[in-house]
Amino acid sequence: VMGNSSEFQKAVKLVIDTVSFDKDSTVQVFEATIRVLGSLLSAHIIITDTKQPFGDMTIKDYDNELLHMAHDLAVRLLPAFENTKTGIPYPRVNLKKGVPPDSNNETCTAGAGSLLVEFGILSRLLGDSTFEWVARRAVKALWNLRSNNTGLLGRNVVNIQTGHWVGKQSGLGAGSDSFYEYLLKSYILFGEKEDLDMFNDAYRNIQNHLRRGREACNEGEGDPPLYVNVNMFTGQLMNTWIDSLQAFFPGLQVLIGDVEDAICLHAFYYAIWKRYGALPERYNWQLQAPDVPFYPLRPELVESTYLLYQATKNPFYLHVGMDILQSLEKYTKAKCGYATLHHVVEKTKEDRMESFFLSETCKYLYLLFDEENPLHKSGNKYMFTTEGHIVSVDERFRNSLWQDILPGEEDSTEKIKPNELKAVNFSSNCNRVPDERRYLLPLKSNYMRQIDRMVGLI
Repeated sequence: VMGNSSEFQKAVKLVIDTVSFDKDSTVQVFEATIRVLGSLLSAHIIITDTKQPFGDMTIKDYDNELLHMAHDLAVRLLPAFENTKTGIPYPRVNLKKGVPPDSNNETCTAGAGSLLVEFGILSRLLGDSTFEWVARRAVKALWNLRSNNTGLLGRNVVNIQTGHWVGKQSGLGAGSDSFYEYLLKSYILFGEKEDLDMFNDAYRNIQNHLRRGREACNEGEGDPPLYVNVNMFTGQLMNTWIDSLQAFFPGLQVLIGDVEDAICLHAFYYAIWKRYGALPERYNWQLQAPDVPFYPLRPELVESTYLLYQATKNPFYLHVGMDILQSLEKYTKAKCGYATLHHVVEKTKEDRMESFFLSETCKYLYLLFDEENPLHKSGNKYMFTTEGHIVSVDERFRNSLWQDILPGEEDSTEKIKPNELKAVNFSSNCNRVPDERRYLLPLKSNYMRQIDRMVGLI
């Protein structure tokens, strides 16, 4: 992204020369997929791109080593998908020995249902349907467990043998966030109509059961729109907190074209940031106070800010990015990096810097301000994985080498053209943001004040 080819090449060689997955180590299937598998595939795609838009990122004598490593890792993750009666994978697997004998039979929706982008890319690069097949089967299995009454899925947890929901809570944050993200991103990459159908259905049910507040973002009376946690079977409110991971949702709404609603929800999270200089892991909107007060340098608000700026080009989002950047410098900078805030009110630190801080938080901030970046200028289309890895939206990923990815389902390869992508229950579209609105505040000032009051800023 920064065009530093020598450092990129050095890092790739270091990985090729020193990394091995032949280790007696138990890993989380979800984290290993989005962090490790995703980065190997992204780097491989960048190295082998004939156009090289980021500068010369080619590696001398490169022989698809990163793709082979990705294949090796994915094969070691496959045992997680075996011996489960539902097809939903075990949450952990030992890279050498397979599923541990004492393995937990319970997993969350995001952990089991957000593997399709990486596994699908690997399958299509290798011409081997196995990986996409198991990931897609897991998505389908979860999808079939949604409530008959509300159409909602639980966020955590589900028993992978019985399909029984252990937790009844449905929401947009931890435990379910990337499941929805990957339904849409899988469609964008692979063009499978069923992924878009599932996303649209899920989005409609989210609007019907999780959304509270006035109908329009920038018009009318009533409270600002807010997405709450409810009972997945009844739609009844379960608690009065939201978590910081939910701040990804405005970015997802931008991708589907629901820009107006994205503006409102983003403003709510930005107001919380303004109050604390960070986002608490959980925030109680009724008490106007953190329920869980730490902030591990998460990227979701920055990601949504970046995507909203790309959609609207409203300078307000550059101001938001500057605000976030200054807060990070002021409160989280440490001697050797940036530290998790242990408490957003007291600003105490923890000796921890998650990999997603570099992979996402810094990357989205950098891209927000870098108008001339090849990502924005090259004419190529790119998508970010849930861990911020760059993959090109490439025709080769839309051509599967197999007919029925899931046996017996005739429509599974039905494609839909990119310009047919439409949101359900949406109030605006990217190309409908009028020029005069691009230089005003994205929300009317009375609605901005309303949100500030809602989080105790005024």
